[in-house]
Amino acid sequence: MAHDKLAVLIDADNARPAIVEGLLAEIAKYGTAHVKRIYGDWTKPDLNGWKEVLLRHSIQPIQQFRYTVGKNATDSAMIIDAMDLLYSARFDGFCIVSSDSDFTRLASRIRESGQTVYGFGEKKTPEPFRTACDKFIYTEVLVQATEAEPSPGVKRRSVKELRGDNQLMNLLRNAIEAASDDSGWASLGTIGSIINKQSPDFDSRNYGYAKLSGLINGIGLFETDERQIGNGKQLYVRPRSGRK
Repeated sequence: MAHDKLAVLIDADNARPAIVEGLLAEIAKYGTAHVKRIYGDWTKPDLNGWKEVLLRHSIQPIQQFRYTVGKNATDSAMIIDAMDLLYSARFDGFCIVSSDSDFTRLASRIRESGQTVYGFGEKKTPEPFRTACDKFIYTEVLVQATEAEPSPGVKRRSVKELRGDNQLMNLLRNAIEAASDDSGWASLGTIGSIINKQSPDFDSRNYGYAKLSGLINGIGLFETDERQIGNGKQLYVRPRSGRK
């Protein structure tokens, strides 16, 4: 996965410069960004904040004039470029950075071609676009986020809040049950894979935890077991005895 060739397309009208460092670090987990383009009307002062960021990270700005008030020409330019890049057959996946539902069909079309789509947008992003992606990451967690610590802008949920989140608890319990062996233990990696397929926008960082293992431990209703498998270690999870 880390060697996948990715095309990164950013909608400047629907993204903030503050996310870029976290965004590129996140993308590096999934592959190498061979193309980095950002689309907008660079004659407008509201995009001035991007310019230094683009130079620092070698992101290519694509000029798209707003021909008509109220119409988003940027979306059309991104979609056309994305299809050109898709037909070139040079990439393994696409990263679409926007909170705009107009990219829903694009994400679906790219996936139909057998390529992976990573979506990045704010929590206000409409559900159709989020679920059209293989993986969707909320950009709020990327602002000054690191591997060890969640974004300071994301408050860690309390144990009571986590246990009271029925959607979260059902997602975790169903994934653990689906991945479990006869003894009830389930590999954390398999759990994460099942959750991602069921809910592309799931991310432990949305709850204030850097990793899924931390979130599961934070809930306190599951027990874990670290096992030596081959040359590495794997974490296994199951519900605590007596807990439903």
